[in-house]
Amino acid sequence: MKIYRSLDDFSPVENAVVTIGTFDGVHIGHQKILAHLKEAAHKINGETILLTFFPHPRLIINPDDDSLRLINDIEEKVSQLSKVGIDHLIIIPFSRDFSNQTPEEYISNVLVGKLGTKKIVIGYDHHFGKDRKGSMGDLEQFASIFDYSVDEIPEQDINDIAVSSTRVREALIKGDIRTANLYLGYPFELTGTVIRGDQIGRTIGFPTANLQVHEPHKLIPAYGIYAVEVYIYNHIQNITTGEYKEESPVSIAKGMGYIGTRPTVDGMNRAIEISLFDFDQDIYGKTLRVKFLHFIRHDERFDSLEEMKAQIKADEVEIRSLIG
Repeated sequence: MKIYRSLDDFSPVENAVVTIGTFDGVHIGHQKILAHLKEAAHKINGETILLTFFPHPRLIINPDDDSLRLINDIEEKVSQLSKVGIDHLIIIPFSRDFSNQTPEEYISNVLVGKLGTKKIVIGYDHHFGKDRKGSMGDLEQFASIFDYSVDEIPEQDINDIAVSSTRVREALIKGDIRTANLYLGYPFELTGTVIRGDQIGRTIGFPTANLQVHEPHKLIPAYGIYAVEVYIYNHIQNITTGEYKEESPVSIAKGMGYIGTRPTVDGMNRAIEISLFDFDQDIYGKTLRVKFLHFIRHDERFDSLEEMKAQIKADEVEIRSLIG
């Protein structure tokens, strides 16, 4: 998969088959659309192009709205899209100038001029251009003029995308990792850097890595204890223009993930802490991609550190029985 961080980096290809969207989560609803995109390209001996946006358009259009929570950060999304097998991924910074194009300008300048679109695979509810006035009707109206065809994604498939996105978010907020992972088609992930904490875990026999999540708008699952698998990297490279190559972790470990305010200790600020089983390397400053496999229990306050320690030990036993 080739990546382009601006439209100017991309040169039109023969028989470009294009779809457009944020594709947050790259969940089973999205995967169905992308399979359709690949099939459409195969029929005309074409190449698949996904045009997506970063930052998310909502952050540009409504900068004061802090409610947006993303299922993937940009690196996680690119990693999942590479597994699907897209030929070309164009990630452009959404801007007001981009959104202020008329529907005809968008079709002429972007779809045809920049991408060389021969077929666009798009939902019936897709809107674009200034004030989102462009629609499926505009795409069909200009198809003969600009020599491309429109492949409409059925309403049911579009509804499936909405359902999948909602189900994933609702499940994560409740800590229902099983349902979230079912709709994602892969384990939910958090990616961040290990920072120094207050070492309390070490004093009770459970040293933890304190995770600072990279994406400030990332959706964080419900407070509680989780069974996790952790990919450890020296550093995850920024997404740049060029051929995408998935980085290999330096280590992989299983363990216990904690999200909460540590009510037994201080109960003040949210912490994300990872205890790695059978692992004793120094990972300060390293990047972790934490894959959530099972929900164990909700966060709770204990009357003493000893009581908390006993429960954590029981959690470890349960997690080891689940993931080995």
